Amino acid sequence: MITKFYQHILALAFAVKVINKNPNILPNVTLGFHIYDSYYDARVTYRNTLDLLFKMHRFVPNYKCDPQKNLIAIIGGLSSDTSFHMADSLSLYKIPQHSSGALESDIDHLLSFYRMVPNEAHQYMAITSLLHHFGWTWVGLFVTDDNGGENFLQTVEPLLYQHGICSAFTRRMEKVAHFDLGGEIFNMLNDYYVDVTNDKVNAFIIYGDSLTLSWLRFLLFIRDPENKEITSFRKVWIMTTQIDFILLSYQKSWDLEPFQGAISFTIQSKELLKFNEFLQIIKPYWNQADGFLKDFWEQAFDCTFPDLLMQDNETCTGEEKLECLPGHLFEMGMTGHSYSIHNAIFVVAHALHAIYSFRSKHRAGDKRFQLQDLQPWQLHYFLQGISFNNSAGQTMSFDEKREMGGGFDITNMITFPNKSFLQVKVGRVDPDALEGEAFIIHEDMIVWHRGFNEVIPLSLCNDHCHPGNQKKKKEGEKFCCYGCAPCSEGEISNQDDMNDCFRCSKDQYPNKNKTACIEKIITFLSYEEPLGISLASVALSLFLITALVLGTFIKYKDTPIVKANNRDLTYSLLVSFLFCFLSSLLFLGEPSTVSCLLRQPTFGITFSMAVSCVLAKTITVVVAFMATKPGSSIRKWVGKRLAYSVVIPCSLIQSTICTVWLMTSPPFPDLDMHSSTEEIIVQCNEGSVTMFYCVLGYMGLLAIASFIAAFAARKLPDSFNEAKFITFSMLLFCSVWLSFFPAYLSTSGKYMVAVEIFSILASSAGLLGCIFAPKCYIIILRPELNNREQLIRKKN
Repeated sequence: MITKFYQHILALAFAVKVINKNPNILPNVTLGFHIYDSYYDARVTYRNTLDLLFKMHRFVPNYKCDPQKNLIAIIGGLSSDTSFHMADSLSLYKIPQHSSGALESDIDHLLSFYRMVPNEAHQYMAITSLLHHFGWTWVGLFVTDDNGGENFLQTVEPLLYQHGICSAFTRRMEKVAHFDLGGEIFNMLNDYYVDVTNDKVNAFIIYGDSLTLSWLRFLLFIRDPENKEITSFRKVWIMTTQIDFILLSYQKSWDLEPFQGAISFTIQSKELLKFNEFLQIIKPYWNQADGFLKDFWEQAFDCTFPDLLMQDNETCTGEEKLECLPGHLFEMGMTGHSYSIHNAIFVVAHALHAIYSFRSKHRAGDKRFQLQDLQPWQLHYFLQGISFNNSAGQTMSFDEKREMGGGFDITNMITFPNKSFLQVKVGRVDPDALEGEAFIIHEDMIVWHRGFNEVIPLSLCNDHCHPGNQKKKKEGEKFCCYGCAPCSEGEISNQDDMNDCFRCSKDQYPNKNKTACIEKIITFLSYEEPLGISLASVALSLFLITALVLGTFIKYKDTPIVKANNRDLTYSLLVSFLFCFLSSLLFLGEPSTVSCLLRQPTFGITFSMAVSCVLAKTITVVVAFMATKPGSSIRKWVGKRLAYSVVIPCSLIQSTICTVWLMTSPPFPDLDMHSSTEEIIVQCNEGSVTMFYCVLGYMGLLAIASFIAAFAARKLPDSFNEAKFITFSMLLFCSVWLSFFPAYLSTSGKYMVAVEIFSILASSAGLLGCIFAPKCYIIILRPELNNREQLIRKKN
């Protein structure tokens, strides 16, 4: 006898007793009941079902007698197999059947079947949510070797797969312990022991009934009778609603330590205070009609009544108390299955009451309707519309699928050294709740197996792939078993076990460990940084030097050396240098629309003007010497007319190029997010690269022309021309700008800007120094050489 299940009988008796004492439900009608055991056997279930239908000592199908035993409904079937074996016969006679056990199968075709418990599909989703909540992706499955177990696997395994969970193994178990298996039992227990001791699998799902769990405990005990190994196993057992934790009589002394921390799904139930009072009055002789109580008392309290006294057993005094029994033998609180049985009795009673009220209102005369004349199939109409509040205040009604609805409680098993245990509610499953509240678990309330050291267990095929890595499939293994591969360059993963790494947004970049994205720094060549300060200081210094040179030339404008070099052309060249040095400052600071529009055209025009002035100087020197020849016709070109005819057209051409550039595809501020990994470069997009190189190319043509002209006039007398200085200055100028192109193209960001500024300053300073340094030397340090006689002296 399974003593724990005696509560189901007491719940049935209690509900019938309450109904029979309540005159408002079924006045003048007494409910009775018969109890049959299925013995977990299909043949016995079929036979007992027929015995309920045909109530003679001899089995005669389709023959009805004994009107006092009027079968009106059947309640029972903790397991799905038992329920459906009963339904095979009961559905033929349309007798209402109320199942008090969880069922996973579709019952739409069984029109006389009513489910008093939540649909088990909700439990399967809850199991999946539980595994997903704790990250258990590698689990073991123990299921009964029957139709219920197969239905469970066919439903649950695809569901687990969809949520990224794999079954490490599937072990089919016998529903009832078979001790006559002989040598097969040792092979079986070895297989089970290997599965249970798998280091990687720490979460086991058990589907079956209470005896299945007892059979599993037996196999583990046989493999390790002294509990030297099994008590050290760190496992989490997850049990479905059909399983109540029981220990049979021969297992009472066995240690419960292996199941410490187990998690169970139980049918939600309400506490009935009167039921607890009812249990207080239960004594060995409380009801002579209770044929179960004597066996229950002896087995639960391990004693014997005087008429059956054994030598080694204590005598039952009859004063033993049910509340003193440990949980695996009997529970004082109403379990979910007992609560379902209690509700099923009240559902039938209220349906009978509804029929009685309906018939009484619609029958004419004094002839009263007798419930004894009622046929079971007549209850269906009233059952489907039933709605009432039970004694716990819960509304009882069936939906369109003939299901009572409701949810599940999640409980955690805490074991104690005295072989007792406590079931603590740690969560709930409510299918009717709002999204996000259907599954609730309080993990801080869970007491895990002591071997986990109060840390949430892991049940994985392999270690997590930590951030910075992505999962890599292992050939020939389930998808839950995978390797880890580092993220590729430029990609990150910021969670454990990511299938693929991903790239940061354009304004971010991966950190060193490739676990997070860091905001890029906005950068440009600013006045505050050392490089910007240095370039700005050099530009301003050269500007001041040029201004001093210009001032010196203006001061000594009437001296021969100033007048001899075309005073106006010299002033124009120096002013061009001033603008060249100032134009470099447009390249510093954060680029704006105005600065981007101005800097390249300003640089191009001022430089072209400077080079045009140098070209004009060179041509003037050459023409001047040619004009000294007797009878020369080009003497009229010597002077300002020649200089203007060179400088103005050359400058206008460059101005025209820049104007076309600004009108067609002008430069604009832009963000370069790709050149640098860690920076966003604020730069000026040149708009038309072709126009930009046209500006540089035209300036280069002027420089080459100046260099050729100066090189041709380099052998003229030193005192009469500056061709050698111009030649050297243009050689320096061309060298700087030829070096500019590879340096400019090989850099990016602010360093590209710095290269251009350096080129502007270096080339302008080279021209300034080579052309004007010798003149300033004579004007300031050797004024005695600044006279007409020295200028017209011919070279020896």
